[in-house]
Amino acid sequence: MFNKFIVATDLSDDSLELIGCVDRLKAYGAQKCLLIQYMTVNEVIHCTRRQSNFPVHKYEEFFMESKQSLIKEGFEVQARVLAGYPVSGINKIAVSEEYSLIATGARRSTSSGEIYFSPLANELMHVVSKPLLIMRSRRSDIPGISIDGSEVSEHLLYPTDFSDNADMAFSKVLELASGRVKKVTLLHVQDAAKINPHLEDKIEEFNRIDIARLEGMKKLLQEKGAVDVDVLVKYGSPAAEIINTVEELGIQLVVMGSQGRGYVKEFFLGSVSGNVARRALSSVLIIPAES
Repeated sequence: MFNKFIVATDLSDDSLELIGCVDRLKAYGAQKCLLIQYMTVNEVIHCTRRQSNFPVHKYEEFFMESKQSLIKEGFEVQARVLAGYPVSGINKIAVSEEYSLIATGARRSTSSGEIYFSPLANELMHVVSKPLLIMRSRRSDIPGISIDGSEVSEHLLYPTDFSDNADMAFSKVLELASGRVKKVTLLHVQDAAKINPHLEDKIEEFNRIDIARLEGMKKLLQEKGAVDVDVLVKYGSPAAEIINTVEELGIQLVVMGSQGRGYVKEFFLGSVSGNVARRALSSVLIIPAES
């Protein structure tokens, strides 16, 4: 289902790790790769101020080495360096040339070791018209937690609010389940902000209805080949509970829609999916409303 995909890199250390994770996408039929690198004025400043561990020319060398590395992994690879505004350019290429996925790294890091969310990933998730995979490799700086987000077919988490966009994301989960996915967990979070205090007496009824919905999804997944499927219903803040579930269960990949119920067009990206993409320790596959 991701036969033809884009890998979008920037001048960050995380892009170095991203290339080493791309081979995991073979589990989802990945074959043809367009490797994209761009260099904005801000990126150059980032490097020249030594906020990166590598000078600019090293990234240029790495870009060409990355192409050869992906070819050795068995991918059919093209490589391009974009001029102009990169995010809109990447999205335009993905749509006009019919790529099925855009993959990018999740983190930036400074020379002092500070880690923060990638500007490239942040901008892409607000504008893409194709599924966006924000990939995270194993974090070694968090005591007691070991999650390798590059293992994208090990354990998937599908959080749903039963919105139209969430249903679109589930269609993608069904496709993924027909590949080499080992386990899927289906999650619905009862939003405490909407239930408390006036609907608290209805919580058991809500749980019963929503568990039945999830069980129906579980049956569909099992018919597709994902025999190990769990169903969870939680209560609280949706974003926080999704992130907690990732850590509790060691989830490698979250698959979710970009917009939830109550979405307002001008907001571009739902607050739940945006928060999960920025804060989760797993990789996150965001399915746009009109992919």
